[in-house]
Amino acid sequence: PAWYTPTSEADTTLVFESRFESGNLRRAIQVFPFEYDLILRPDINTRGHTQWFYFAVSNTRKGIKYKFNIINLVKDDSLYCEGMLPLTHSAKEMASKGVGWCRSGDKVAYYGNNIRRNRSKRYSTLTFTLTFDHDYDLVHV
Repeated sequence: PAWYTPTSEADTTLVFESRFESGNLRRAIQVFPFEYDLILRPDINTRGHTQWFYFAVSNTRKGIKYKFNIINLVKDDSLYCEGMLPLTHSAKEMASKGVGWCRSGDKVAYYGNNIRRNRSKRYSTLTFTLTFDHDYDLVHV
């Protein structure tokens, strides 16, 4: 079962899931109605390395701009600074148009934050906005 279940059709809270092969989302915290801080699980057999992400969201609403902040990335720099966009896969786009994984999102930023990971280093944050094309879709990110 999901960790969160919407209370009604009017509940626009996204439902996050990563209990699947290679899923690495540890926690999603809703900080505003359409904004979420995300914490990743470290890679296996590393000393806390987190740089990639893979999770799913459901209970989406068409046309709403959802902001995601992944707040515990370890690299100081990223290709997201050069214009790379997150990969997404919409179940409804696949079923209706045969469209698989694609780059999407806007307002992408990658920057150092104030969360300490040890005495001398701090984590970085990847922030991006996704606008979904379908209500009640299942989207992998």
